[in-house]
Amino acid sequence: MLAEADGTVPHGSDSSMRTSNINNNINPDSSILISRMADVVIPYSSEVPCDNNGQRMWWAFLASSMVTFFGGLFIILLWRTLKYLWTVCCHCNIKNKEAQKVNNPANNQAADRAPKGPDEKEEAPANEVGWMTSVKDWAGVMISAQTLTGRVLVVLVFALSIGALGIYFIDSSDPIESCQNFYKDFTLQIDMAFNVFFLLYFGLRFIAANDKLWFWLEVNSVVDFFTVPPVFVSVYLNRSWLGLRFLRALRLIQFSEILQFLNILKTSNSIKLVNLCSIFISTWLTAAGFIHLVENSGDPWENFQNSQSLSYWECVYLLMVTMSTVGYGDVYARTTLGRLFMVFFILGGLAMFASYVPEIIELIGNRKKYGGSYSAVNGRKHIVVCGHITLESVSNFLKDFLHKDRDDVNVEIVFLHNISPNLELEALFKRHFTQVEFYQGSVLNPHDLARVKIESADACLILANKYCADPDAEDASNIMRVISIKNYHPKIRIITQMLQYHNKAHLLNIPSWNWKEGDDAICLAELKAGFIAQSCLAQGLSTMLANLFSMRSFIEIEEDTWQKYYLEGVANEMYTEYLSSAFVGLSFPMVCELCYVKLKLLLIAIEFKSEQRESRSRKRILINPGNHVKLQEGTLGFFIASDAKEVKRAFFYCKACHDDITDPKRIKKCGCKRLEDEHPSTLSPKKKQRNGGMRNSPNCSPKMMSRHDPLLIPGNEQIENMDMNVKRYDSTGMFHWCPSKDIEKVILTRSEASMTVLSGHVVVCIFGDVTSALVGLRNLVMPLRASNFHYHELKPIVFVGSLDYLRREWETLHNFPKVSILPGTPLSRADLRAVNINLCDMCVILSANQNNIEDASLQDKECILATLNIKSMQFDDSIGVLQANSQGFTPPGMDRSSPDSSPVHGFVRQASVTTGSNIPIITELAKPGKLLPLVSLSQEKKSGTSIQMITELVNDSNVQFLDQDDDDDPDTELYLTQPFACGTAFAVSVLDSLMSATYFNDNILTLIRTLVTGGATPELEGLLAEENALRGGYSTPQTLANRDRCRVAQLALYDGPFADLGDGGCYGDLFCKALKTYNMLCFGIYRLRDAHLGAPSQCTKRYVITNPPYEFELVPTDLIFCLMQFDHNAGQSRTSLSHSSHSSHSSSKKSSSVHSIPPSNRQNRSSKTRESREKQNATRMNRMGQEKKWFTDEPENAYPRNIQIKPMSTHMANQVNQYKSTSSLIPPIREVEDEC
Repeated sequence: MLAEADGTVPHGSDSSMRTSNINNNINPDSSILISRMADVVIPYSSEVPCDNNGQRMWWAFLASSMVTFFGGLFIILLWRTLKYLWTVCCHCNIKNKEAQKVNNPANNQAADRAPKGPDEKEEAPANEVGWMTSVKDWAGVMISAQTLTGRVLVVLVFALSIGALGIYFIDSSDPIESCQNFYKDFTLQIDMAFNVFFLLYFGLRFIAANDKLWFWLEVNSVVDFFTVPPVFVSVYLNRSWLGLRFLRALRLIQFSEILQFLNILKTSNSIKLVNLCSIFISTWLTAAGFIHLVENSGDPWENFQNSQSLSYWECVYLLMVTMSTVGYGDVYARTTLGRLFMVFFILGGLAMFASYVPEIIELIGNRKKYGGSYSAVNGRKHIVVCGHITLESVSNFLKDFLHKDRDDVNVEIVFLHNISPNLELEALFKRHFTQVEFYQGSVLNPHDLARVKIESADACLILANKYCADPDAEDASNIMRVISIKNYHPKIRIITQMLQYHNKAHLLNIPSWNWKEGDDAICLAELKAGFIAQSCLAQGLSTMLANLFSMRSFIEIEEDTWQKYYLEGVANEMYTEYLSSAFVGLSFPMVCELCYVKLKLLLIAIEFKSEQRESRSRKRILINPGNHVKLQEGTLGFFIASDAKEVKRAFFYCKACHDDITDPKRIKKCGCKRLEDEHPSTLSPKKKQRNGGMRNSPNCSPKMMSRHDPLLIPGNEQIENMDMNVKRYDSTGMFHWCPSKDIEKVILTRSEASMTVLSGHVVVCIFGDVTSALVGLRNLVMPLRASNFHYHELKPIVFVGSLDYLRREWETLHNFPKVSILPGTPLSRADLRAVNINLCDMCVILSANQNNIEDASLQDKECILATLNIKSMQFDDSIGVLQANSQGFTPPGMDRSSPDSSPVHGFVRQASVTTGSNIPIITELAKPGKLLPLVSLSQEKKSGTSIQMITELVNDSNVQFLDQDDDDDPDTELYLTQPFACGTAFAVSVLDSLMSATYFNDNILTLIRTLVTGGATPELEGLLAEENALRGGYSTPQTLANRDRCRVAQLALYDGPFADLGDGGCYGDLFCKALKTYNMLCFGIYRLRDAHLGAPSQCTKRYVITNPPYEFELVPTDLIFCLMQFDHNAGQSRTSLSHSSHSSHSSSKKSSSVHSIPPSNRQNRSSKTRESREKQNATRMNRMGQEKKWFTDEPENAYPRNIQIKPMSTHMANQVNQYKSTSSLIPPIREVEDEC
């Protein structure tokens, strides 16, 4: 079976030459025959001592391999046979000796002693390792891939085997057998060197093998038998025979093992794919080599005359065509050996082709399209976004993160999710391909974390599924993601979304979780409830804050409509920037006024470093601090502006260079700034973070406990003298607190609620049952019980809903005062009338069943039905007396009851803050000496449409169903719809923008949480994680100082010191006057929707205008959003009242908080009626036979609210008298605590 050089036809000869050679064999002239055969068989060179007779020596090469193989096999079998016989003989001798011992018991002792010596001799070497064992162990270590030496050796052997195969490919173009000079043939020398190495490696493998027989029959051993010996024979004979060197292709089967040793292949699919490909290719190349050998050599029994000239690559082509069963017929086997081989190869090759190729294609097709690794770009940061990755969540995130109003965002976004994106999401990624990459994987897999380079990422953002059916399970999944990421890289900054507030406590259990290093948890339930609670105090604030922390593009409208002014405010966002050194030493109000007037920027807060010894190196964010706070070098300011470039003015401002500039756009970096940059001071601010933000240093505290330190409080000695042994606030001093109450004592029946005559309260309509997920009502109540409100200013809260559900929430609510429950359903008008929903300050509609429905359009059905139900209700216009807190807010210090302390004579100090629910029902106002008719703002609350409501929605598109009279398109974005602009609708989706806002500046989240949660701090979260309830604390100077912080209020312009600006005045003048006179910082307007028409309108809807320009014209019906300072004198002014006025109001307040009478009438009759009312109340309590603790918990020294009344008809007066008589039957309200 040999090659062309073995036959009579030289390589490349055609069939005519073969025919001529066959004919020459018949020639009787033997000399001619020998000479021609010499020309055909072997190329001859005079320099090579080769056989001139044309004798072929292929059998010598083949014999060397066969002798080696069979000789070694014979020796191994012979050794095994001898060893077996020796073992049998030894076994027989042992049995004979044992038989002799049994037969000769007298000699047992001697027999026992006789083998003792040999036993000792045998035990000695057994305890020692013989040199053969040592050599075997050494050889095993050398070829083992478990050591570095073994891995290097295995990889080297594989590489040299591929090199030998390459030499075979080169030599395959030469004749099968030819005369070669070893000393002049370079390829033969290299092949010899390779085979010497293979021989040494074979020796190591043989020594290390436990079973020599199986080792001898291994594929790699057979390859060595038929490739190594022929090389040494070729050197001896000065001949080269191509022979069976193609067997080196079988080494490719080990390719996957080599890649695993190099830690390149790690997944099962990749290993399987490489295995299939290597087996297929090695079989293919080996079979092609055999066909190349026999076809170019011919059949031995045909005297090699039937050979044909085929190149190796033609044989490769032939085998592929054969395996695929195509068989074109252009190339085929002519020799008998070749055809016989093809018969068997078709059987095996076809089966392999039919099974391997489809599996290979399937593995390649199933290979993750997004399974690569992220390649970091020098000078460019990247963040990893994981969690709930959908088209909606990603589009909302990218829209805000890559907004054009930000500075150049040189950050690449890497999304990691275990599910490949659908076509729509893939198209979204392609539209942002320059800044967005997607990889398929899981953050729970460390390998996938390594693929996205989490260790070099600037942050990792985890998105939550806001619409999941089980919020606790979703939070648990995100917490596991945090644990996995922190376990892989503890220093990575993580910003995660959480659905439930109580699950935030689990993050504190992670050792490497540190909010001081930038880790943040955005709790959607906490912030959603906080936004809604702030709307109860100042309606429309939720819309304003949501727009401030979202990136919105400016949409210009030429028409003079309410949308024009609304959208101008929507374009404002919250930014941070360091203040120029020109502001150092100035008070906050002065800097705020200068920024607004000169720079057209609204400064609302600063990061202040306290100089007090006990708070050294502590930085706090102060919201609208007083004029006692002087700005320091490198102070960070929080601004409201339309884009980040405008905020740079505060950093570039220079009094020497920019004092005379009137156009703020011309305020740019000046020469003074350049000089400062060249010679930076030691007090220069830290390097700014993205978009002017900065990360909190480890010593920086994000909590905003008060406007200033306790020792800096002006008039701190005027703080109410509290009983140090009475607990009225929680341990942090941030919230009002009362001892825990049993839920049975706050439950009102429908009749009891009707008799209580609620007013000025907050009605919370909640849909939920015993199986519903908890919405976290504590987060709604906490802002309404913030300690920066005085006790008499707290609005009573009435929950209307399923008692089974409210029992589950009560554990977190039982320490808050003025909370009551009416079991029922918000869809029942009887329940709504019982809680006097027409007299409430705000009605909140929530649902805990929103995520249990698959149809998104039906998720809000309960909230929508309740909203429409309330709006369609009609109320009797029999009550003409307004509730006490239906007045506009007048700044602190303006109290008609104490004219001496009033800076402006004749104005009434109001105890409550005006909200949008109060102003629309006023038609005339009482002034000293006369009734002054004002513009008719709205009609009485005869209809439910006048009730101030805010409805929570899950699906943004459902906002179209809340207002039947609006013209919003169903496809309109939520922030462009009328209900959202008016502050009557809120959706959790608006909080998505906080992820990117927090990434660019983690102080932003601290600011918004303090604004909307009433003062929640990380310390308070730690306490709630321990006890799940507020802990009462004693009133110490430190806790009382925490009350001194700003709160959001609404300023009415129809009366008071700003009434002159309410009719055609400029917003900028109002801003400056409020700031200079009362330290109140105005930041928006809540305006009637049709105020721009200039004509009286029956519509009571209002919309939000954020940060109007200086020259913006005001109207009398406007309500101004402002940050109001804490009033220290409120408690003392109450205690200075006369006893008769004090007691009379307390009695009347117990009976009713709405149907009050003028102060003069109350004071005249109080002494006469007090004793009689107490007797009647005591009698009624005895009749009831049970003790009831009512919801108000009003203190005895509650401050009397000054009210203004309308002229009443006779019928209305009779109704008032009826309610007066009814109120005398109401049982007294048990006091739980008194305010400071």
